Parts: sequence; structure tokens; C-alpha cells
Amino acid sequence: MKVVKRLIAVCAALMLPLTAWAALPLITDDTSTQGTGKFQFEAGGEYDRDMESVGGLAVRETDYTLTSILTYGITDHADIMIGLPYQWVIVKTGDVTTTDVSGKSDTVFGALWRFFEKEGTSVAVKPLVSVPTGNDKKGLGSGKIDYGTFFIASKESDPWAVHLNFGYVRNENDIGERKDIWRASLATVYRVNRKLALCADTGIETNRDKTSEVEPAYLIGGAIYSLQEKLDISFGVKAGLTKPETDWSLRPGVTYRF
Repeated sequence: MKVVKRLIAVCAALMLPLTAWAALPLITDDTSTQGTGKFQFEAGGEYDRDMESVGGLAVRETDYTLTSILTYGITDHADIMIGLPYQWVIVKTGDVTTTDVSGKSDTVFGALWRFFEKEGTSVAVKPLVSVPTGNDKKGLGSGKIDYGTFFIASKESDPWAVHLNFGYVRNENDIGERKDIWRASLATVYRVNRKLALCADTGIETNRDKTSEVEPAYLIGGAIYSLQEKLDISFGVKAGLTKPETDWSLRPGVTYRF
């Protein structure tokens, strides 16, 4: 029973955590906005593999996530957005499949306001709210309204750009997880030419598991390629730097602006 409770907690935490919704394949966000009346659609996938030992048994978890994000520019300095996720979760304990669930997860609404710009430096704030549209009994959502706020700073000096995020998430839950989650991350982007950009991203957050004092931390390396002026494809590889973080992930994505 302890193993089952732990697996449910892990699945719930992975469904669509409130993130800053960065340019794919990054997790760290930047301060850019779409412009008045313009849209951006992103389809981001993630394939996760993780292995742990629980009670002497090998626990292997495989997750497939597809998140669609639509962003609209209400002014030149402010956007609103909605994120709709769908996830498949398979967990095997030894040779036995203990979890095999799929479905939509919690829907996330957000906004971004860039309130400072000067000489390539800009600062924005991004509040987010997660609405429980997923089946929390299957681990496909928290079953509660969660919320958070991120502060975002960007510095651009062609061909380099650096982005810093710091945020807080209120993780409402009934499964004994920590409710106050803090996150910090840093990303850099190097534009090789007008079509290709290389990127790296690293971050850390409060461990939701109250029984652990080790914080999840990650590192991402990836690339963004512009097929057209309004169409980008991206790919990244994410590795866990600490044990609580997912061992590794693949992060493909497509971004279209119109």
C-alpha cells in the first residue's frame, strides 16, 4: 500500500505542474510577448523515463505528455494563455504493471506582463492558475485549484540571450505533499544564424515529498530551428541532476505564430 500511495503521488505531481511555459524545448521562460492581436500556438511533447527502488522492488515509470498552449497578445506588453495537457502514465513494479492510466490533466490559465524594458534588459511577471479538469483519482490532476507566480528577467545581446526565472507555486493537495513550492531556473540561448538557435536550461525546485530534503534539479540541452518566419521546430534532452528528478526526458515541439 505504501508503494501504491507513493506512485499516485508521483503521477499527480507530474501531470502539468505550473511552469513558466517557456519557448520550447526550455522550461525557463523569457519576457517576450506576441504583440497586440497576435496568436501563438505551441504543441510540446515529453517522453520521460525514471527508475527507482521502493521497498527493494525496481519501479520503472514511463510518461508520455502532449501539451497544447494557445497564447494571445492583448497589448504589445501583455499576453494571456491557456494550456491543455494530455498524459499517459505507465508504472511497473518488478514485472507487474501497477499503473496504466491516460487522459486529460488539469487546465492551466496564465498571463504575462512585461513591465520594464531598457537596453536589452526586460522584466516581467507571470501569474498562473491550474483548474482541476483531470481525474485526480487516477493521478491525472490535483483535484484542487493550484496557483503560482513567476518573476522573469531577460538580457539580450545578440547573438546571446540569458533568462532568469524565480517563482512560487501553491500545491494544494490531500496526499501529504508540501504545499509551498519554490522554483528557480536559468537558461541561455545562442543564435547560430537566423534559422538555428542552441539552448541550455537548468533549474531547481522544492521537493514535494515531505520525507525528502533533496530538491529536484534538471539540465536541458536543445535546439530551435525556424522552418519559416512564423514556424519553429524544437528538440531537447532533459537530464535529472538529483535523484528526485526524472532520470531523463525527450522534449520535441512545434511553435506557430499567426
